Amino acid sequence: QVQLVESGGGLVQPGGSLRLSCAASGFTFSNFAMRWYRQAPGKERELVATIARVGGTTNYADSVKGRFTISRDNAKKTVYLQMNSLKPEDTAVYYCNAKFLNYEYWGQGTQVTVSS
Repeated sequence: QVQLVESGGGLVQPGGSLRLSCAASGFTFSNFAMRWYRQAPGKERELVATIARVGGTTNYADSVKGRFTISRDNAKKTVYLQMNSLKPEDTAVYYCNAKFLNYEYWGQGTQVTVSS
């Protein structure tokens, strides 16, 4: 059974940090590019960060570049999103995504709220 389980969300003050984790099971994790998306209320889902299945090449949305870092541990079948200097506009549900050819899987999401 394929599963992507996100954790690490919560309430944080502006300028603070959070680290999201996404634990994968039920598929060959190392074959898949991994992505983090987010969706704020009333807005479309937005691609935040991507990490390649090999080589570790990363890409970021302009809105998070320099503040967020995506990484993966293939041995632990886990992808991470380190979020620093958080802003109120980063408030959203964050989703983990795995993609390889025609295969694509989603997690259930974790809420991140940035507020004083």
